Amino acid sequence: MDSYPEDLLKQILTTTRVIAVVGVSPNPVRPSNYVARYLALRGKRVIPVNPGHAGKRLFGEAVWPDLAAIPASIPVDMVDIFRRSDHVPGIVDQALAHLPALRTIWMQIGVTHPQAAEQARAAGKQVIQDRCPKIEYQRLFGELRMGGFATGIISSRL
Repeated sequence: MDSYPEDLLKQILTTTRVIAVVGVSPNPVRPSNYVARYLALRGKRVIPVNPGHAGKRLFGEAVWPDLAAIPASIPVDMVDIFRRSDHVPGIVDQALAHLPALRTIWMQIGVTHPQAAEQARAAGKQVIQDRCPKIEYQRLFGELRMGGFATGIISSRL
């Protein structure tokens, strides 16, 4: 797993406003769904992207078949990729070509593609690989409280 400075992750998570989630599922038990729902609950506008569900609505937004179909009037500044690593180059190509407000390419846990990441960096975009924005948000902003994580309390009581 790549190492990213906490300040960079915090900056991305606090300044990002509109996230296109590629590969999001309408099934509420799928990780892509609950991560997208969590981000929406944190005030992010979540734009769902899934060709199998295009035209439906999810999180109050239309589901788009791909990034190229998202209207230019929607200022997507981050793409969160829930697809296999071999799909990443095409997604990055579309993001760079069709999303003028894009600042960040984020690849979910288990998703990496060094060449596509370098292409995005060369285009001036921030790239995070093999991480989950929900987990990072919870870790960095003190929301991991179950089991004693990040409570700020040191105790020997059981």
